[in-house]
Amino acid sequence: MVQANTRIKITVPQRSYESVIESGLLANAGPLVREVLGKGKGVFVVTVEPVRRRWGNKLMVSLAAAGFDPEILEMKDGERSKKLASVEQLAEKLTRLGADRNAAIIAFGGGVVGDVAGFLASVYMRGIDLVQIPTTVQAQLDAAIGGKTGVNLRTGKNLVGTFHQPAIVLIDPAVLSTLPAREFRAGLYEALKCGVIGRPELFHRLEGIRVKALRRDTKALEWVLAESVQLKAEVVSADEREGDLRRVLNLGHTIGHALEAESEYKRFLHGEAVAWGMIAATNIAVSVGKLEKKAAKQIVDAVLSFGPLPKVKAKSKKIVRLLQSDKKTSNGIVHFVLPTAIGKVEIVKDVPEQVIVQAVDELRNLSDQ
Repeated sequence: MVQANTRIKITVPQRSYESVIESGLLANAGPLVREVLGKGKGVFVVTVEPVRRRWGNKLMVSLAAAGFDPEILEMKDGERSKKLASVEQLAEKLTRLGADRNAAIIAFGGGVVGDVAGFLASVYMRGIDLVQIPTTVQAQLDAAIGGKTGVNLRTGKNLVGTFHQPAIVLIDPAVLSTLPAREFRAGLYEALKCGVIGRPELFHRLEGIRVKALRRDTKALEWVLAESVQLKAEVVSADEREGDLRRVLNLGHTIGHALEAESEYKRFLHGEAVAWGMIAATNIAVSVGKLEKKAAKQIVDAVLSFGPLPKVKAKSKKIVRLLQSDKKTSNGIVHFVLPTAIGKVEIVKDVPEQVIVQAVDELRNLSDQ
């Protein structure tokens, strides 16, 4: 079992690095960044206004005390800012500030900031150093780990991107104290996903938990984050560039991404779309004979126990059409990650279209209850 206040190693060909998890870590970010980057780097912090206002000063003071002269670059918040235009705007700011090949970017925010800033770091001057300091549950236990970066197109999510591993990932659960309740809850669906994929103890701890109680319990929250990070670290270390093994991390994302795209990224937080996607994948698994109904009920009940989700209004046929442009689709065949038991999943590529339509219909019916 992973203990809280720990370092988890991610070993990939591009570089090996650590994810450090500790409450209050932000105040010590400077020395940890210097530990991996050394001295003399120009450091540029990419963030959004709410994060800068609440936590920016603590980070900047720590970086300055460690000998850096950091600059802040703000981008617009939200999934609709996850686009190529944002990358171009930030790159122009970097050039005006004199950032060269010796510069480093610190992604300081949620999953959108991490993806955009990570993509920027991967292409600016053909690649500069990156540090991830995630500030949402979803980013801390998922998005900041593994080196995937990217932006959305109108036709789908994350269709333009790169793999660019960070030098270090610094996770401070204390910053979650200012996260809106809906954002906190949305991130926990990704932890539940990790439990279904390969951490049954994590799943069973979460299926009966009260979200508000977990938020107040620092040690329990650190454990949930660490277990989730450990699972992702193990998968990424074995499969850096999303072969069949790493695809298991996409549980709930296939239909989840389609729901986000269909609503033009306005209705769902990412974790909420993944939650509905997990329910759909669970129902599909039952329909194709991969999962017993008892286990399926446990998964669905666990997802719904966290609290209300935005209603699903999408037409099933439109979701099926959107699945064809998903980056997990190969040669026109949609690949689904389906649970076969709590703690085990399987990649299935021959799901009949009618089964997918039925699964989305069930989501719509369930959301109306």
